[in-house]
Amino acid sequence: MKISVTGCGYLGAVHAAAMADIGHEVVGIDIDQEKVDSLSAGNAPFFEPGLSTLLRRNVSSGRLSFSTDSSAIRGAQVHFIGVGTPQSSNGAADLTYVDKAVEQMLPHLGACESGAEIVAGKSTVPVGTASRLSQRIAATGATLVWNPEFLREGFAVKDTLEPDRLVYGLPDDPRDAQEAQDVLDAVYAPVMSSGTPRLCMDYATAELVKTAANAFLATKISFINAMARICDTVKADVTDLADAIGMDERIGHRFLRAGIGFGGGCLPKDIRAFQARADQLGEGETLAFLAEVDRINDWMRASVIDTAAELLGDDLPTSRIAILGATFKPDSDDMRNSPALEIATDLARRAGSVVVTDPQAAPILAVNDDLPYEVTTEAQDALADADLAILGTEWHEYTQLDPHRAARLMRHARVIDGRNALDPQAWKAAGFTYIGIGRR
Repeated sequence: MKISVTGCGYLGAVHAAAMADIGHEVVGIDIDQEKVDSLSAGNAPFFEPGLSTLLRRNVSSGRLSFSTDSSAIRGAQVHFIGVGTPQSSNGAADLTYVDKAVEQMLPHLGACESGAEIVAGKSTVPVGTASRLSQRIAATGATLVWNPEFLREGFAVKDTLEPDRLVYGLPDDPRDAQEAQDVLDAVYAPVMSSGTPRLCMDYATAELVKTAANAFLATKISFINAMARICDTVKADVTDLADAIGMDERIGHRFLRAGIGFGGGCLPKDIRAFQARADQLGEGETLAFLAEVDRINDWMRASVIDTAAELLGDDLPTSRIAILGATFKPDSDDMRNSPALEIATDLARRAGSVVVTDPQAAPILAVNDDLPYEVTTEAQDALADADLAILGTEWHEYTQLDPHRAARLMRHARVIDGRNALDPQAWKAAGFTYIGIGRR
């Protein structure tokens, strides 16, 4: 089947490569010529495990191509929209790129000769967006469906090829809905053959699935971080607490690791956009708790900064601090809303020096001459003569550091485990003053 993907950022590039890999003829459209050139050469413009291999294989096979010309979508049977929906100044999702993508598509829809033509939205949008766009798309003879993505950075290729569910938001007309469902089933047939469940629903519910899922995950993270604060006060251990409550099948263990909070381009943006949309719908009080989720997340970063200042005391202005990790999570080069970098930036205003290390983000950061902190790709360089180390991202390189070697490199053996990912006993045995998040 011939498929187009408009928007070749993180979501669109992964989706285009994955669809080509399961056998479709795919063209990716993006306005950024540099990005298109990189993807056309089989090179991912960002770090995502497995993506470059997927790109090279499918560009070489001829099944995958990229262009800045929106007319290249003509004749495709399925047109995916994978553009970004950044946060606007009032917290709401900015739909400029979604609207522009649809506008550029319209003149080229209706040219498919191989069956029903559909536009499939994958971008995370406020509820009501699909309904607003559907009539304009229907005027061309195509049908809109909403097919939200559920990608985890670092696992995006796997999550596309082996998703835990597929969600179809379908139009109200039964005939249009069935035709659209049949087309999407054909697109995802190789994926569904392994037993992936497919859930069909209306537009609004499909839009809410993604925003509700992210709101719940953010709430779960902030909940365990709030418990970490209580544990600190009463001298309890949040890791033991999380293990115990996670055994309840109604709760589960995932997203119950206390730490410096969530970041990235999804959770912070999406919970704020959800709140903004609820306000527009007159249901602001219904989602008022999400503001507290956001506040707790911010507090965790501030708490680590305060702990570092307390630990170093009067020596803070002359101290050297090593921040291990810059990305918001491991196996990614994404630094959007990074808790580690917020901590680094704040401490750089107070400490003698701050040095940030990250295996993927450091080369990106290093080209910026205006950073308030030093940057290095090597953990040993960051730790050299440091008075304090802070684990900001749980990269394998840092969680598996030899604490005895780290102690020999540092001027003072102190560590704040911002992700509760280190072995406290091993680091204490190496002579470290170890401080975790809500851990005894």
